[in-house]
Amino acid sequence: MTTHRPARRRLLAGLAALVLAGCGFRLRGPRPLPFESAHVAGTVGGELQRRIRKRIGASGSTRVSDTRNGAEVVLELLGAGREKNIIGLSGAGKVREYEFVQNLRFRLLAADGRELIPETRLSTSREATWDDSAILAKDQEEALLFADMEEELVRQLMRRLEAARSGG
Repeated sequence: MTTHRPARRRLLAGLAALVLAGCGFRLRGPRPLPFESAHVAGTVGGELQRRIRKRIGASGSTRVSDTRNGAEVVLELLGAGREKNIIGLSGAGKVREYEFVQNLRFRLLAADGRELIPETRLSTSREATWDDSAILAKDQEEALLFADMEEELVRQLMRRLEAARSGG
């Protein structure tokens, strides 16, 4: 009787795959952007700008231009910021919980200067407990949380860019 279990599991897995394929489910891969070239400009630099440029280039349809002149659109990164807010204290008045916030302000312009996406602020946050006896571990956790939030901001930005229209 136990010799039929692996075959039954394979059959069920195959049926599940057919059902998912039949309903139109597919893994989300790179989605094309509605413009052929983009220049990324602005005051935001560092890792966040690098991630944005890399994600635009990985869209498969859009080339990242080094100059405004060679670009169909200009993505202006107007500002980015991080906050660390105390949201919980112990009875002794020590920090027990923090809220980490990261935001990005941007706008998208056509080559002729028309605003395709007006100034927009994206934001994401995370909460984390704090323990003074594990400061190094908590510092590493904070760095990982900010990296994760940065990646989420890039995903939010890409969804906005996917919906942008350069014509009009």
